[in-house]
Amino acid sequence: MEDKKKYITADELMEHKRLGDLWISIQGKVYNVSDWVKDHPGGDAPLLNLAGQDVTDAFTAYHPGTAWKYLDQFFTGYYLKDFKVSEVSRDYRKLASEFAKQGLFEKKGHGTLYSLLSVAFMLSLVVYGVLRSESVLVHLFCGMLLGFLWVQSAYIGHDSGHYQVMSSPGYNKVAQILAGNCLTGISIAWWKWTHNAHHIACNSLDHDPDLQHIPVFAVSTKFFHSMTSSFYGRKLDFDPLARFLVSYQHYTFYPVMCVGRVNLFIQTFLLLFSRRKIPQRALNIFGILVFWTWFPLLVSCLPNWPERVMFVVASFVVTAIQHIQFCLNHFSADVYVGLPSGNDWFEKQTGGTLDIACSSWMDWFFGGLQFQLEHHLFPRLPRGQLRNISPIVQELCKKHNLPYRSLPFWAANISTIRTLRTAAFQARDFTGPVPKNLVWEAVNTHG
Repeated sequence: MEDKKKYITADELMEHKRLGDLWISIQGKVYNVSDWVKDHPGGDAPLLNLAGQDVTDAFTAYHPGTAWKYLDQFFTGYYLKDFKVSEVSRDYRKLASEFAKQGLFEKKGHGTLYSLLSVAFMLSLVVYGVLRSESVLVHLFCGMLLGFLWVQSAYIGHDSGHYQVMSSPGYNKVAQILAGNCLTGISIAWWKWTHNAHHIACNSLDHDPDLQHIPVFAVSTKFFHSMTSSFYGRKLDFDPLARFLVSYQHYTFYPVMCVGRVNLFIQTFLLLFSRRKIPQRALNIFGILVFWTWFPLLVSCLPNWPERVMFVVASFVVTAIQHIQFCLNHFSADVYVGLPSGNDWFEKQTGGTLDIACSSWMDWFFGGLQFQLEHHLFPRLPRGQLRNISPIVQELCKKHNLPYRSLPFWAANISTIRTLRTAAFQARDFTGPVPKNLVWEAVNTHG
């Protein structure tokens, strides 16, 4: 039977990595996903980025056991010749299997219910304070509380995008639209588009959209060469304006984070009204319209324009905490250029992430994302389980001599600012002698 199997080499598999000709390998079996890419729930970015190679680890991370039975319809009849599994991947898959047997992916607890109730309670307080109080301080507090509401609501949207937090897929979709589009004004469709690409190509300078912030920020001098973003399909020009802004990025980082929400609003509109194929576009637009109905109406209920501006600014500034956290998780970690490799999934996730060390009573504040590595390795795992598996992940990293970075919130800020400052000084000296820049690149390849 083994002799009758048809085989292709890894090099032959790599020839099938273009739109319209996408092949992948999972546990040594080769599948043709050329037509499936347009219907893939996770979007086209994961398949386009990993096409032409074995993707077993990524498939294991993102799909429940019930998904395996659907693979046969895509089977080409070929097997990957000389298919080998690294020791790291073997241990990772074993760990994922053990978690599944223990039912950890289904043990979601009541975190989502508590979060929804807290968001509803905070929204009630905000509306009551705006409508019934004439105190400027109360209105300031309400603006800040609204910002915190948006932070917690975003965590619900994030959770529901990675795994089913409700009793059915239909209710889960309602939770996504409600927590994302309706309450925060940020489209779940935009989040899925960028976030899945981020997870798959974690900290790839040209494939991970979460690192592509030219002209405002650059975490690596490789951006100084105006690289092309494979995600956005355009050149990230490092022009004089970009050089000037990046030169002072360690000073502008926190002020920019305070208005970072404006960028998310803009990105949402650009995607929903683009020509790109958007799953459930009408539903996403409806959710955004709900937000842009209630939020301006609420602001208009304030007595004068100074208080309205104060209210909006206060809400935006509070959400900066979440924007900063996302940057801390990746900005000072390892970076690379090029497509991710399915054969070093575990290594890429450990290299590109940084955990935030905190007490268990602060888990609600960070939404579970302080365990960034654990989340990247097991994105379907409910946030309430991340602290429980953290020691196991640390042991696995130690066994294979891989980095496990965990810093307190303040230390993580220092590490991020240091990365931005180093790149900023290099931007100022970018026209200096080439040897100096090459030496700097050699000793700072982590970005």
